[in-house]
Amino acid sequence: MTLAIFDLDNTLLAGDSDHAWGEFLVEEGIVDAEDYRKANDRFYQEYLNGELDILRYLSFALQPLAKHDMSELLIWRERFMEKKVRPMMQRKAAELLDTHRTLGHTLMIITATNRFVTEPIAHELGIEHLIATDPELKDGQYTGKVAGVPSFQDGKVTRLNGWLKDTGHSLDGAWFFSDSHNDVPLLEAVANPVAVDPDPTLESLARQRNWKVLSLRD
Repeated sequence: MTLAIFDLDNTLLAGDSDHAWGEFLVEEGIVDAEDYRKANDRFYQEYLNGELDILRYLSFALQPLAKHDMSELLIWRERFMEKKVRPMMQRKAAELLDTHRTLGHTLMIITATNRFVTEPIAHELGIEHLIATDPELKDGQYTGKVAGVPSFQDGKVTRLNGWLKDTGHSLDGAWFFSDSHNDVPLLEAVANPVAVDPDPTLESLARQRNWKVLSLRD
């Protein structure tokens, strides 16, 4: 079956769920407001600039998960979904997903944002398959470390190839939708790359290579 693969942040969502989770933690008083906000904003800018050290960022971003019990985290996550994520959901994104469902495509989200944050988002969007950065879990508690390869830049290709091998799917005729130049390795790997509300670097590249460019913003 043909794969229709979607980046999440600033593609299906009109915003970045990873950065928004950090803002939520600050607003709820769960982390030190001044220091955490500054670091969260700095890492986000590094991501936009294509300069992000993903392991350094994850050592920062996964610490709040390690410092709190799962029961607390799940309560906060539902509040985060209501307060931050649902306002980012886009009508045109839902229509695009429905178009690919109608075509019989297998839908997947592949995102650098961690699975704790993104799993309920994928569920709400009705997308069964999710490749996300996996926080390490031991005895039901997050450790603050990463399990396996982060799904970021070339890591998205690595993780997807592993999934293809495990499931027997292929990239024949596959689509990939993304806003970010960080996703060029995966955009180059599919038959149908689509730049969605792209950053300037990706937009320039997409125009040069005659990739489709579209907007999901209302």
